[in-house]
Amino acid sequence: MTKLKNKVAVITGGSTGIGLASAKTFIQEGAKVIITGRTQSTLDQAVSEIGGENIEAIQSDTSKLEEIETLASQLKDKYGKIDILFANAGVAWFAPIEGVDEAFYNAHFDINVKGLFFTIQKLLPIMNDGGSIVLNASLVAHKGFANASIYSATKAAVRSFARTLSSELVPRKIRVNVVSPGPIDTPIYGKMGMSEEEQKGMSTSFTEMVPVKRFGNADEVAKAALFLASEDSSFVVGEEILVDGGLGTI
Repeated sequence: MTKLKNKVAVITGGSTGIGLASAKTFIQEGAKVIITGRTQSTLDQAVSEIGGENIEAIQSDTSKLEEIETLASQLKDKYGKIDILFANAGVAWFAPIEGVDEAFYNAHFDINVKGLFFTIQKLLPIMNDGGSIVLNASLVAHKGFANASIYSATKAAVRSFARTLSSELVPRKIRVNVVSPGPIDTPIYGKMGMSEEEQKGMSTSFTEMVPVKRFGNADEVAKAALFLASEDSSFVVGEEILVDGGLGTI
């Protein structure tokens, strides 16, 4: 359990779901983990749940550039350098094209694309050469789901970043890779504004589509993120791992 021994890892959106599961997994493998999120109470709850001295939370809104800059400054002051960034923070809402307004559009791109890009940019000066950046994209970058046009476009952009930024960062031996979940049982579905009945209907629909006939769980995505963050994937650059029960492949 030492794949990340003595590594400092930052996980954005780390207080719930995939981010929280990844924080637990990274700590189990020896890392010091700093999680970020918008809500202090949720961050406090995550730190209490994980426990121990290897977890810290910093309140930071990925959609706000000034808060990303403050995060980078805080990390530099306390840790000097970091080794791993899991850019996990994101939002997902669904609407037909006629139901999309500018606020809906901007909310997705501000967090999923702009926020992710500038998080990488602002943390690069404090990232050790040979470090690893893992991006959280989605199966929706590969398949066309109705009512998911804006969300899907943001995740396609994230997938693209892994290729282009890997090319730029090769001289520093910093690898950029992507984990792309399919239907995963996380709190994000409860944040979409759907009723409980609508959530159940969506869950049933997705379950029928997935070849293995179930939702994934956050721990399964965390294990893929661990692989990409660790030296186990030292020859993997600009790549993507689909954690989707075969939905995007078969």
